[in-house]
Formats: sequence, C-alpha cells, structure tokens
Amino acid sequence: MGGAYAGHLDVYVHPDGQAIEVAELAVSPDHRLHHLESVMMDALYAAYPTAWVNHGGRGPDETLWWDSYSEPAPERNPHNRPPAEWAHYFDPIVVASQKARNAYRNRYQGVDGHRAAVYRYGEPMEAEARQHAHLFHEPEPQGPNPNIDDLYGGVRLFLPPRLHRIVHDSSRDATQRAELVLDHLGYGNLPHHSAWNITERGAFEDLVHEQIFDTESRQPVTHLIFRILLQPDGHVPPHDVKATWVRFIDSPGIEVGLAGMSWRSPQRPEITHTANFDPPFDAAIAPEHPADASFQYRARYSEFGDLLPGQMPRRAGSTAPYAGREAEIQAWADRLRQGTAQRANDRPNSVSGQTASADYQVHHRQPSQQQTPRTR
Repeated sequence: MGGAYAGHLDVYVHPDGQAIEVAELAVSPDHRLHHLESVMMDALYAAYPTAWVNHGGRGPDETLWWDSYSEPAPERNPHNRPPAEWAHYFDPIVVASQKARNAYRNRYQGVDGHRAAVYRYGEPMEAEARQHAHLFHEPEPQGPNPNIDDLYGGVRLFLPPRLHRIVHDSSRDATQRAELVLDHLGYGNLPHHSAWNITERGAFEDLVHEQIFDTESRQPVTHLIFRILLQPDGHVPPHDVKATWVRFIDSPGIEVGLAGMSWRSPQRPEITHTANFDPPFDAAIAPEHPADASFQYRARYSEFGDLLPGQMPRRAGSTAPYAGREAEIQAWADRLRQGTAQRANDRPNSVSGQTASADYQVHHRQPSQQQTPRTR
C-alpha cells in the first residue's frame, strides 16, 4: 500500500485446484487497522470458489483475528467437516493436531473461535484420524518439461540512472532497449539462482516476493523476466522440478535460446515492456560457481558473462552457413579434385600430373567485366 509492504498471504494449491492450504498470513503492524487479513482471505475464497480451504494451526495474533473474521464458506473448511470428506487432500492426523492446537489457543486467549462450526470441537479425534489416514496421498508434481516448455525466470536489476530511464522509455523500440540491457548484463549472465516458471506471471510474482523482504531501499529497481528455450539437443541439465517451475542444480553454464524479455518497475507494475526475439538469441544461464563452468561456456563468455573478444551476439539458427560442416566440405573438395584429375587424364595428349592445355583453362573476365562481390 502506497509503495510499502503491507502484508502477504502464502498458500499451497493442489494440482487439481480443489484444495488450498494456508502457509502464512501476515500483515505489518502499520497496516493492521485496514483489515487486510480479511481482505486477502476473502480474495482467496473468491479465487477458488469450490475448493477446500485449510487454515491450519493459528498463533496468538491469528487466533484473535480469526475470532473476529466472518468466514465466507465455513462448509469448505476441513476443520468443520468429517475427515471422510476431505482425507484424500489433507492428512487427517495433521488436521487433528491443528484443531487441538487451535482449541487450546481459543481457551488460553478467552475467545470463541467459531467453535459451533468446528467438527467435534474439543473432542479426541485420534482414532477417527487414523481410520482415514490411508486415504491421503501427497500428489506427485507434474512439472514442466525443460526440453519442450518455454521457461520464465527473473532478476531484480539496479541499473545506472541513465540506462534505467532509457529502458523504461516507452517511446523507444522495445527490442533495442532489451539489447541494451543484454549488453549491460552479458549474454551469458542469465540468473542461475532463478526458479524458472511456466508462466511470466509466476516469474514476476517471485520477484515481487523477493522485493517485499528486501530491507535495503535502493532505487531505481527493475524487475526483468527472461523467456528461454533449452537448446533442442535432447539433453536436459540436472534440475529440481516442482508443479510449476524448475531450478537448475549446480549450473555449469547452460546454453539456451533467449526468446524474449519483459520488464517493469515495481512502482508501476501495470506498465510492462516486452520484446520478443524471433529467432531467439544465443545466451546462457550463468554457472553457479565460475570454477565449474563448462568448456563450451568458457569458449564464448567471460567469468562475468560478457562475450569474449571476437564473439558476437548471434541468433539461434543463424550461425555461419559453413559452421559445423567441415567434414562435408572436405568430402566435396576431394570429389572435385578427383573429378578434375579424371577429366584431365581422359583428354587426348594429356599426361598425368601435367598442366592442362591453354584451351582447357578457365578464362577470367577482364576487370571491367568482373561482378561486384555480394555481401554475405
């Protein structure tokens, strides 16, 4: 609120979207008179209108807030229903312990805590919880496939003031501004610590979360997102996969195609600048430890991710036409030489190894007849 951190709500969401568990609900002391806890919780219920919502165990502050909160859909709170209805989403033994903790807090702080709505409030539930515990199975994350999916990862940048003004100047071409940022960062300096999301929105949210807990007040700041594609060679670097993101482990410098960039100021998140690269630029995720950089990375980038002398920015798929075709070209040259020698041997009065006669030699154009070489 007003550019300052006011509060946050962290939740876990089941892959099918039908179960939510609150991990943390917090509001800063300066904003507790604005009822932000209730606003955020109401928004959660509205965002998942048919899902179970488990609030978990509550501490002292949360106990007082909960007693004054009017829950929008108490019938979707697993604390208010028998475990047979929700045990395949939440561990019944864990929920029973949460209920016992909340009941204790209510008594200790002298509040009601909506006890009339709670299923078997204050009663022992160990036996019933064990009876249904076998129904709960933690879902396996079906995360992104790095070889197929576009991935989005971000970094918070503190650019020099002049470059910051240029990068956020909407009147300038977005692609040119993105290339200025790449020249400043280095094409081999894409963040190794990022969780690479399956959506741009998820990547921006990670940066916002990082911004919230940054106690330093450095300005100006830019939230920058990279959209990447792994090189289509079938090799997937070691990675940790979750439902909506992957993180590359001990990165040795991973070659990627940089397909686009998006950036915004946290003070004006409604203005997002976007540049798409088609074909993508060749780039690389920086090594986590410079000493572990791969040979391919060291051949193109410096320790700081800058292009080495002689290396130029290049587009994926637009390399020099003869790169990587040395053996094929050598075979062509051998066949041409063999063909030339064979034709020379087949001509009358020719001797093997002797220079071809004058009428067999190539007639060069006069200088005035020569064509102007074309730029490649």
